[in-house]
Amino acid sequence: MSEETPGFEEKPDVPSGDAAEAAESTEDTAAPAGDVADTALLAQLDQARTALSERTADLQRLQAEYQNYRRRVERDRVTVKEIAVASLLTELLPVLDDIGRAREHGEVVGGFKSVAESLETVVAKMGLQQFGKEGEPFDPTIHEALMHSYAPDVTETTCVAILQPGYRIGERTVRPARVAVAEPQPGAQAKAEESDDSSEKDSE
Repeated sequence: MSEETPGFEEKPDVPSGDAAEAAESTEDTAAPAGDVADTALLAQLDQARTALSERTADLQRLQAEYQNYRRRVERDRVTVKEIAVASLLTELLPVLDDIGRAREHGEVVGGFKSVAESLETVVAKMGLQQFGKEGEPFDPTIHEALMHSYAPDVTETTCVAILQPGYRIGERTVRPARVAVAEPQPGAQAKAEESDDSSEKDSE
């Protein structure tokens, strides 16, 4: 049986002063390490959001550019088609003029009548429209005056004869109408105004 040394008691191990300070330091730095990790995570999240916003903006810009490109291509395609149709119909205008003159002389008969009507139907479907009528006011944007005269029965420059009809496709004039125009007699307007004044005075 072992003998216990009298006067001595076993004491629990107490860390020395340096060891205690090191333990406290470790406990103090544990919490800040977690904060650093959270901060780094938030920074990465912000970077991801920024990158996502930039990519979204890039995608929207590319989509807008593509839409503009499609509209531009469609507009160019329509323009090219209109130019091609106008070129073809312009080449056919002399034929249409011959048909018109033949019709005026009563020569559009038989098989020629069927061909003429078929051709006129086709060009009408392609958008060709004829214009120019006697009695309408002269418009230099759509009329070409080949003959000029004075007439007592007109109050403005008027198309009195259609020498060659005009043609348009939509709003585009392919050929102006070639016309003979008549203007009021010089002084006729002044005489008309004097006549109106005298009539008003007589009525008073």
